[in-house]
Amino acid sequence: MAFKNLGSAGELFPQSVFIIASYDENGVPNAMNAAWAGECSRHEICFNIGDHKTTANIVKKGAFTVSPADAAHVVEADYFGIATGNKVDKAAASGMTFTKSEFVDAPVIEEFPLTMECEVTDVQGDEHGARIVGRIVNTRVDESVLDEKGRVDFDKMRPIVYDSTRRIYRVVGEEVGGAWDAGMKLM
Repeated sequence: MAFKNLGSAGELFPQSVFIIASYDENGVPNAMNAAWAGECSRHEICFNIGDHKTTANIVKKGAFTVSPADAAHVVEADYFGIATGNKVDKAAASGMTFTKSEFVDAPVIEEFPLTMECEVTDVQGDEHGARIVGRIVNTRVDESVLDEKGRVDFDKMRPIVYDSTRRIYRVVGEEVGGAWDAGMKLM
């Protein structure tokens, strides 16, 4: 093998594409595309975001929803990342359906098959940039992406990831082994 040093840039893996939705102080919905996010425990979401309308909304409202973007909505997901809610009404322009969550003071985007509805538990920073942690209050999922045992089937959902090295979206792919199973042959 031949190796090359790339410097301090992180190249761990393409990141999940999360659509984070919130309401502003007037109840106007907004959404943004965020790749620097993930589950920090089975019941918590955490993400780092800069100076965005979404940041200010979440700090003020104390709630948000997170939907993994899917291949069927890559155009809208990318739009949520390139347009700014400080200049346009992204909810209206996207053509997507924003409805009020039953569980938190934040919107759900009906077209995304999976949404985690969250209450803010920690903010490190302020409305101009923060690391935000939220407790998952409810996860709603479209039954069409469930398997026969009621689990989310990512082959049916077709979530996308962001490949930052090439600036492209990819669909989560093939199964290559069972967790807590593939390594058993080395035990």
